[in-house]
Amino acid sequence: MDYVAIILLQTAISIANLVLISAGLAVIFGMMRVINFAHGEFLMLGGYTAVIATQHGVPLLVSCFILAPVLVGLVGLVVEYLVIRHLYGRLLDTMLASWGVSLILIGLVTVAFGNSVSGISTPFGSLSIGRFSIGFYELFLVAVTLVMVIAGYLVMRYSRVGLIARATMQDRDMAASLGVNQRAVYRATFVTGAALSGLAGALIAPIAGVVPTIGASYLAKCFITVISGGPAIIAGTLSASGLLGGVGGIMTFLATPVLAEVALLAAAVVLLRVLPQGITSKFFRRSQ
Repeated sequence: MDYVAIILLQTAISIANLVLISAGLAVIFGMMRVINFAHGEFLMLGGYTAVIATQHGVPLLVSCFILAPVLVGLVGLVVEYLVIRHLYGRLLDTMLASWGVSLILIGLVTVAFGNSVSGISTPFGSLSIGRFSIGFYELFLVAVTLVMVIAGYLVMRYSRVGLIARATMQDRDMAASLGVNQRAVYRATFVTGAALSGLAGALIAPIAGVVPTIGASYLAKCFITVISGGPAIIAGTLSASGLLGGVGGIMTFLATPVLAEVALLAAAVVLLRVLPQGITSKFFRRSQ
């Protein structure tokens, strides 16, 4: 029984982490069709913000939930204004430009903080389940992810902001004819995606540490999750994370983290072979 409980908890943690790190990319790609290669660096900046602020006496939760999203959101605003807004509708150009932004951010952070791993202690202690134990902080991340998903659904479904966002995503020409400022919507979307990435990077910093090149280790999994999920932002991210994160979580516990990464990639390849447009293209066409 202990073995089953710890596997279920580990799987839930793996799914939640995948949702958390993919949310910002899902928002930007799902609504703007911009492939943001700087997504991993936004995660990295959020992690460094949490680490540095906490080391200077700021409470961890304040660093994670306020400072990191605000700072990375401001970085996203600058990137959108200087680079991305000039390239809407040019998919390849946005890929190359955001890749250049990622290299610049890596270089600046490396110069500022060096190439060594920085981290902070994981709070809240651990939970013992028989002969196994699991960190309370990891369970806290599951709860945070759940709240974030519910809040995102409520905003997209019931608020005026969500209505405008969905209208722009589904038919931007019609939305523009009704007076919607597309540039303002896109800018707000990019900043929101960047802020969510900063939040995710800050929250995972206590369990993963940060280094200037850490974004590369998350970028591939994020893209796989978002592409596998399909066009619906929330339903797609949840369904793909549930499948891929479930495979990764189970394999991590039963085998090794390396085999878990291989299994996750294999599951994504099979999924995209069966559903090339993603899960929500077939099963959740009305979802957001």
